[in-house]
This record gives sequence, structure tokens and C-alpha cells, in this order.
Amino acid sequence: MEFRIERAGFAEAVGWAGRALPSRTPVPVLGGLLLAVSSGRLTVSGFDFEAAARIEVDAETGAAGEVLVPGRRLLDICRVLPDGPVSCSLEGARFTVEAGGTEFGLSTLPREEYPALPPQPAPYGSVDAAAFATAVGQVAVAAGRDETLPVLTGVQLRLDGESMTLSASDRYRYAVRRVGWKPEAAVGAAGAAEVAGVGAVVEALVPARRLLDAARSLARCGVVRVGLDTAAGGGLVGFEGGGMRSVVRLLDGRLPAYGSLFDMAGAAVAEVECGAFTEAVRRVAVVAEASSPVRLDFSAGGSVLLRAGYGDDVAAQRLPAVLSGAEEVTVAFNPAYLLDALNSFETGRLRLELIGTGQRALLSGVGGSDEGESGDGGDGGDGGDGGSHRHLLMSVKQLV
Repeated sequence: MEFRIERAGFAEAVGWAGRALPSRTPVPVLGGLLLAVSSGRLTVSGFDFEAAARIEVDAETGAAGEVLVPGRRLLDICRVLPDGPVSCSLEGARFTVEAGGTEFGLSTLPREEYPALPPQPAPYGSVDAAAFATAVGQVAVAAGRDETLPVLTGVQLRLDGESMTLSASDRYRYAVRRVGWKPEAAVGAAGAAEVAGVGAVVEALVPARRLLDAARSLARCGVVRVGLDTAAGGGLVGFEGGGMRSVVRLLDGRLPAYGSLFDMAGAAVAEVECGAFTEAVRRVAVVAEASSPVRLDFSAGGSVLLRAGYGDDVAAQRLPAVLSGAEEVTVAFNPAYLLDALNSFETGRLRLELIGTGQRALLSGVGGSDEGESGDGGDGGDGGDGGSHRHLLMSVKQLV
């Protein structure tokens, strides 16, 4: 095989497929990247049994063929290649990469031992790429990282008509975001046009880290087509856009319903300027120990006092705030969790529904892309979705 390609395109293709390389594996061939050349196209693929990444780019091709090369080594080579055209060729068991007078030789891995890549699931619908990347980023912060509880490490996708709802929870917080979704038109067995998902609700639990990686890397491709295969015994979800394709194995199970948790009847409501509030939390949290909370004292007088620390090592700042439904409310939060929630909002003002110390609090945006929307939240009948982006936090009982 032989091909020629610009350094930028080659590095991007190798970097995309390299996302699926395992950090460690007892199977040496899984550390490889599969390069395939045919008819003016170069395809680079990576696979680790849990996820596969594949990208096609234009290239000047000579002899067609395939080669499996050590992935990490090829990534390192791409980082140091000079700008300009890159020529690659396979001679026997040696793969050569040459650019700007610099030549690298790579030994190859046995192609026959490389597992077959999973097929791309049939398209189920499409979503705006930038909106999807934003939504995934907003909810993935709430996903758990404890691999002994795999269900909590996922982001749940719920497809209902023309709405996609994403949610994640690690038991201490629960984030939900809704975006517009366009079901895929398909031709049914009778030859009539059918729209996937209309009249049916589909749910899929996707590993949060894999989903975040795929969504971010596809953010600039305009539209992401999503494919689903929810067959029992290990389904797949596929993402495709701009010549890039990713397939991820689904997690078993589903997240607990959030409808009743998000019912904040009787709660006091506070509104603050989101940017200033976030900066104030970040500022006072500097003196907070790992297990020390940030305390928020809201008053109907039109302010909130933020405090953190103990003894002489303390910090405090007062900001304007509007409180309704109570004369005063005091809550305290884990500063890292609170900052994760605040940083996920893209809105000018923030609404906080507060019950009190040691109780849950619901954050939502006021205005902008996080503003509340009417309609059913799609939580199995457990309540409506009052906003396109909401983040539930448990406040701590210990006060500063």
C-alpha cells in the first residue's frame, strides 16, 4: 500500500482514531491503528472492544491495502512531523512515514489477529453538533466515576419524538439537559416513508467519558447522525459526522427517575447573576478544605453572603440576590460540586430553588440557552421538564 497526504489531515485522522486506543491492554493488536487505502481515500480505525473510532479523509493513493501499526507510536510521530506532504508506504513488514526529509520506520502488527470492527448502527436521527456537544458537557459533570457502580458512570439518552433528553447522576447530584432532535426518515417494509422514534420512546445508557469525547470531537461538523442498536445483551450507539464515525457499547440498566426529585414545591427561590456568583464561589472556596463546604446565606434584603473556612482561615463575600418565598435561607455545598454545576450554565442569571440545610437544591438558567421550556420532561411520567438544563445538588448538613 502507498499514499500521500498533508500533515494536518493525517495528524487529525490519526488523532481521531487514536481516541479509541486502550491505555493498557493484554491484547497487543488492540494497541494498533488500522490504516486502509482505497480509491483516493484513507481510513484510520481504532478499537478496544468497548468503543471504535473510524475516520475517512482524502489522500493521493497508489497501491491499495491495509496495515496495522502501533497506535501510540504513530501518534507520537504525527506530533513531530514537519508541515507539508507526508508520504507513507508499506514494504514487507515495515511501514514508512516520510515528510520534509525526515523518515520514520514502524514495525507492523499482525492484521489477521485484529478483531472485526462493530458495524455502524442504523441511523435513528440527527442533532445539531454544537448543541449536542454543549448538552453532553453540561450533564457529564454529574456522572459518577466509581467503576463498581457502572450505571452511574453513564449519560442516559432519551429520545422522544423531536426531543432528546440527556441525564446523569452520581447520587449526590443530578443533571438534565434537553435539546432538539430530528428523527430519521426511513423506508419501511411496505415501501412507505417512516420516521424512526415517532410514537415510541427509546432510552440508551452511554458511558459518560466516551460520549463526552465523541461529542466534543464532532462539535464542528454541523450535524451529528445518531444510530442505535438496543438489542438485549449489549447494544451499540453510533455517532457520525464530517467523515468521522464512532461506535460505543451501551451500559446495562438505566438511571433512577428524577421527576419526583425535581419537584420543588414550596421551595424558596433565589436569583443571582451567574458569572459574578460563580467567581465568588471560586474565590471563597480557596480557603475551604477538601471536606469543608461553602455556605450561602440568602436574605430577603436583597443579598447573599458566601462564606468558607474555619477559625482564622476564612473568606467571605456578599453579592446582590433576589429571594422570594422566605425571609432567609441558609444552605451549604461541596465547593467542587457547586462549581461543576455553576460552570455548566450558559446564561446571564441563575435561579436556585432552595428547601434548606441538608436538603436538595435545584439550579436552572434564567434567559439564554438554559432558560426553562414547557413540556413533558420525559421521565417515565414522573413529572414535567421545567427547563432545558437543570442541575440538582444535595446541600450538606454541616455549616461553616
